[in-house]
Amino acid sequence: MRLLLVEDDQMIGGSMQHGLKNTGLAVDWVRDGKSAELALGNGVYDLMILDLGLPHKGGLELLTQLRQQGNDLPVLIVTARDTVEDKVAGLNIGADDYLVKPFDFNELNARVNAIMRRRSGRGNPVIVYGGLTLDPITHQSTLHGQPVGLSAKEFALLRALMAVPGAVLS
Repeated sequence: MRLLLVEDDQMIGGSMQHGLKNTGLAVDWVRDGKSAELALGNGVYDLMILDLGLPHKGGLELLTQLRQQGNDLPVLIVTARDTVEDKVAGLNIGADDYLVKPFDFNELNARVNAIMRRRSGRGNPVIVYGGLTLDPITHQSTLHGQPVGLSAKEFALLRALMAVPGAVLS
């Protein structure tokens, strides 16, 4: 799964990118709204994590533009804006979820997983295909009940393939 992280704060962005990569996700990080706009043009992302207070183009403006173009890319807003009005505005414009800074990384990871489960139409996080089972929460996989040891890269690849069985992926 490939994420676009749009965060201008060096420390927060670096921590988020590092943590998400350690869970087996591919993360591209940009630091302003214009760069995000360019990155979104290639259409390779499964989810965008979006800060609202960005230089060059604000997060709400970027999200509004994305939705007006008919792009249904899942968006998780992660911001310091914590009023009810801010949350309502972000969700009504088209965000799939809203997380206020500061946050615990485990909550961020759980929200990313929940958005992707909803996107794929699965309520259960465990993916099963034939005798193969993959649990993205615990990062464990089994084949006919027997544990299968996978590297982080192998796990991420298997997760992407099992999410859309039979599809051709680049």
